[in-house]
Amino acid sequence: MKTGSRLAAICAGLFALAMTQQVSAAEFTAPQRDEIGAIVREYLIAHPEVLQEAMAELEKRQQTAEVEKHKAAVKEHAEAIFSSKRQVTLGNPKGDVTLVEFFDYNCGYCKRAMEDMMALLKDPNLKVVLKEFPVLGPGSVEAAQVAVAMRMQDPTGKKYLDFHQKLLGGRGQADKSHAMAAAKAAGADMARLEKDIASQEVRDTLQESFKLAEALGMNGTPSYVIGSDVVIGAVGLPALQEKVNNARCGKATC
Repeated sequence: MKTGSRLAAICAGLFALAMTQQVSAAEFTAPQRDEIGAIVREYLIAHPEVLQEAMAELEKRQQTAEVEKHKAAVKEHAEAIFSSKRQVTLGNPKGDVTLVEFFDYNCGYCKRAMEDMMALLKDPNLKVVLKEFPVLGPGSVEAAQVAVAMRMQDPTGKKYLDFHQKLLGGRGQADKSHAMAAAKAAGADMARLEKDIASQEVRDTLQESFKLAEALGMNGTPSYVIGSDVVIGAVGLPALQEKVNNARCGKATC
């Protein structure tokens, strides 16, 4: 009998034995275990591509499990993800698809991804939600605090978007001073802004974003929720557009 056939026969036999008698590995004799190990080793050396196939299948299963885990988390936290009173909403508030971005003002990838968001905002049926997710140090937290305070005095999101572009597109490390300068340039009420920065609403908003990011398995910025999908990283405009289309019509191109 060829090695491959022997291996298949042994595996089939072991499976049948385990199913009928609940036999554990410890119940095989030492010679039996040695023979099985030798045959498996011989076969894998002769056919190393089997390992590649196994790894590919493992990765596929892990990815599938991760996608399902993300979908379950999105469903569980849908209200806070898509309709929180603490979020910034841009585009069409009644759009048929919602794209949610978690970002950090000191994230270089977020700076480049801002162009993707602006391009997507041209879609008249897309709702875009922004959530501050300051993970890159104290300066990021300060900038996010100013951003939340900016949102508190701008329900329309127009001044916020101007502020957002100025700060995220600016040079240097984002911190309170840079954020305040961007807010002033965007026409904010500076006295109110300074007061609101210290409010409980700011703390609650950032806490909400961190809890959502943790629940969704996000470990960096930018990260997105599009429909029921979670997307980690700056994947680029074509990939984001494809996700929007999939959420809208179930196809990569609508």
